[in-house]
Amino acid sequence: MLNENFKVTGQVTIQKNGEVVRDIPNTIVTAGKNNIAALITDAGAKMTHMAVGTGTNAVAAGDTTLQTEIDRNALSVSGGSPSTNTVVHTAVWNAGDGTGALTEAGLFSASSGGTMMARTVFSAVNKGASDVLTITWTVTIS
Repeated sequence: MLNENFKVTGQVTIQKNGEVVRDIPNTIVTAGKNNIAALITDAGAKMTHMAVGTGTNAVAAGDTTLQTEIDRNALSVSGGSPSTNTVVHTAVWNAGDGTGALTEAGLFSASSGGTMMARTVFSAVNKGASDVLTITWTVTIS
């Protein structure tokens, strides 16, 4: 009998003013897995935005929002390819945008609400008003 496993994982890299300050795994939440399945039938939604927040609750598979979202920005698909089973999403928070002691991030299908595909929590990244924060989220299907 053929036994094949299908796994979706993510890795999040956070840069502040061009310097990597966090490199962490994430959780693909249940709603995200359901959305990936729906994409196969063209019923799912593509990820279009990334959000940051100040929540510290542990990630749970049933999460559908960030605990305490403070800002959400459009993302770009900046890399990856079907041949390597990866998609790389990038979002940038420029000076004056999304400031605070950030501790969580998520991938979403809309500028507000929408489906959350993935969420991660991390030790605080203090983004001041003059800082530029770039988050790169690599999703791998294996």
